[in-house]
Amino acid sequence: MMILAMVAVTTSLFAQKKTTTSATVAFDASTPKDALPKAENKTVIAALDTKAGTVKFEAIVKNFAFENPKIQEHFNGERWLNSEKFPVFDFKGKIVDLSKVDFKKDGTYNVSVAGQIMVKGIAKPITVPATIVVKGAAISATSTFPLTLADFGVMADGEKIQKEPKITVSADFK
Repeated sequence: MMILAMVAVTTSLFAQKKTTTSATVAFDASTPKDALPKAENKTVIAALDTKAGTVKFEAIVKNFAFENPKIQEHFNGERWLNSEKFPVFDFKGKIVDLSKVDFKKDGTYNVSVAGQIMVKGIAKPITVPATIVVKGAAISATSTFPLTLADFGVMADGEKIQKEPKITVSADFK
């Protein structure tokens, strides 16, 4: 229900934007000692404004699915992402080099996206590489980048959980 409400708001506020409710955010904090700290959230809301170059993602923390239920419990717990107090994390940014992308022409475009990511109520500036693929009326976007957990008050030991997990965001806009 919450997702439908967010989509309705997103759609009404940004009628010019391409949106999806099935973007994916993957979290990989695995180490040689533990391969299990990996999760995916396939219910991420995303919006892309092809004219202004703005990009938004919002993910519900509890929707990250881990293979190991104990890791999922820790991930949502107070010491980690505290999903009870901070139920969502988001990113709001803009394509830095928008002139590199022709949304009316099929192709693969490598760009940078600069913005602000908010995790556990803490906002940090971030610039990440992204790949945008235009094929007909469909647009897909992907970005992979490290995220320093300590910046958001999450302490990892570095042995069983990476201190800078790899985050991969992908969305298909139609």
